[in-house]
Amino acid sequence: MPLCIIVPCYNEANRFPEEQFKQFLSSYPTAQLIFVNDGSSDNTLSLLTALAAAFPQQVETLSLLKNQGKAVAVQEGMQLALKQSSCDRFAYLDADLSTSLEECTLLAEKINTTTGFVFGSRILKTDNRIERKWYRFIIGRVIATVISKMLGISVYDTQCGCKVFDRELVPIAFEAPFSSRWLFDVEIFFRLINALGKEEMVAQAKEVPLDQWIDTEDSRVKFSYMFQLWLDLAIIYRRYKQ
Repeated sequence: MPLCIIVPCYNEANRFPEEQFKQFLSSYPTAQLIFVNDGSSDNTLSLLTALAAAFPQQVETLSLLKNQGKAVAVQEGMQLALKQSSCDRFAYLDADLSTSLEECTLLAEKINTTTGFVFGSRILKTDNRIERKWYRFIIGRVIATVISKMLGISVYDTQCGCKVFDRELVPIAFEAPFSSRWLFDVEIFFRLINALGKEEMVAQAKEVPLDQWIDTEDSRVKFSYMFQLWLDLAIIYRRYKQ
């Protein structure tokens, strides 16, 4: 299964799971990884360059001169992937591997002739392992409820950092710049709804509960962003509801 995964990276040197990436690349020789160094000030780029040298047929790096946020990093990576990769499935995944590479491939396997968009969901069940800080969970549920109302569709978790797309949907989702550095996931949903129509978008989308998701200690999204978040949501709503 040809799958290309975009991995945005910002100052990941102290937590970069190098061995996990190496094991995955060795086990999935048809998979491709595009790492986007988002203006890191540590030696993240050196780590990525070394990994690309070890797996030249599977790994590519793109380095942005200054930090521009996850939205830009993912968009730049997707646009590069469309130009250089022959894969028919494209995903993005957080560099800390809160969602594993292997689980990302399982989500990608659900892409078919009727399903073009698959995204992970951090739904806690009796048979999975979802570890989130209690305050992030509460804030996340409030935000998710608001977002679901904005979109006009039932979505449990728009913000999980693992999403997979059929090749045909990538230009729709990633061609234009995003309004928000961190809430670009919401914009992706709006773009797909506006392009496909709500009924068709829902028919092509599949929300899949993850088997495992582990909250990291040093999240790149600062707690202070909670105040800016509501303004970003208002800007996104005005932009896509016109």
